[in-house]
Amino acid sequence: MNTYKENTIIDEANITKANAKQLETDGTYGKYGGAFVPEVLQGQLKKLSDFFDDEVQKEHFQKEFIQLLKDYVGRPSPLYFAKNLSKYVGSKIYLKREDLNHTGSHKINNCIGQILLAKQMGAKEIIAETGAGQHGVAVATACALLNIPCKVFMGAVDVERQQLNVRRMKLLGAEIISATQGTATLKDAVDAALLYYIENPTAFYLLGSQVGPHPYPKMVGYFQSVIGEEAKQQILQKENRLPDSIFACIGGGSNAIGLFSSFLNEDVKIYAAEGGGNGQLQNTAATLSFGKPTVFQGTFSYCLVDEQENPIASQSIAAGLDYPGISPQHAYLKDTERASYYPITDDEAVEAFKLLSRLEGIIPAIESSHAVALAIKVLKNKNDLAIINISGRGDKDVERDL
Repeated sequence: MNTYKENTIIDEANITKANAKQLETDGTYGKYGGAFVPEVLQGQLKKLSDFFDDEVQKEHFQKEFIQLLKDYVGRPSPLYFAKNLSKYVGSKIYLKREDLNHTGSHKINNCIGQILLAKQMGAKEIIAETGAGQHGVAVATACALLNIPCKVFMGAVDVERQQLNVRRMKLLGAEIISATQGTATLKDAVDAALLYYIENPTAFYLLGSQVGPHPYPKMVGYFQSVIGEEAKQQILQKENRLPDSIFACIGGGSNAIGLFSSFLNEDVKIYAAEGGGNGQLQNTAATLSFGKPTVFQGTFSYCLVDEQENPIASQSIAAGLDYPGISPQHAYLKDTERASYYPITDDEAVEAFKLLSRLEGIIPAIESSHAVALAIKVLKNKNDLAIINISGRGDKDVERDL
């Protein structure tokens, strides 16, 4: 049991902050990471990396970043004791309520950080990719706040299955560009956004997940680490000890590393739920369960590949998990066995989606429902203390035939 002394002091006024340990990387995580990009992008990424490393350390940046997270986003997000779910499972479960952030998900944390960088760099246009639309909504929101034009690239399949978020983005002033190539999902949206970035070097590419070439995994991991920093202080305040285990869903890896980062050096078990599809290689998004290490979209990490080791399409009921690549930091955590990654099938996620809605009156995103499903499996009758990251709300999913 991870018990802390009774006189542990929690600084509630300063609970919202990023984890500086996420800055302690040169762009690699063990053998993973790096920047495998065309020569035309190398200079842009080097400029962004140097600017980020310098700017994020400055007092004025930190002050504005934290103030916006508090006053605009609504942080800290609550750590809620899920009494009914706990009784059902047989363990004491807290939910980290990222679904209560402005825009309805964790994505806004990273968007606020990157949009401030873009502002300081004098960007005239923001481009972004989105799957479920949560990142796209967050980008459009941040761009509206700072009055910067934005283009959001979204797979044509996702445009159809996430119509609510498409309408939200348009209302906020974003231009939606439908990616029709390939499987017309998140992978293809990233490809289209990267191509536009290459052709328009004055644009700022605001990547939403912990993927892609350096410095994006480093930046996203840092800006999202506010989740874990808060959760760690909150659980100590409520339970006077650390949890036995923590859970998050994982597509590219941003919400998961956001929670995990503050617990990596603690005696806490770490679990991530992948989009399992139907549990077979040709119908899954469980990259760390079925994939192999390779270079994909600018980074060296795990990826779903065929027998010739060419990237293949992913498949998941959750648009935000429907991606064949993965964060290089998560690849490292898998190989070092610091975190455990398990596929959750579409059917299991839908059941958890309905269960949490009925037990707690909380409708989670179908992405987050994967984490709930995994937690139920692992924690059944264990009497453990656990945190599940509810990365987003499920408004976008209620009109679907789940």
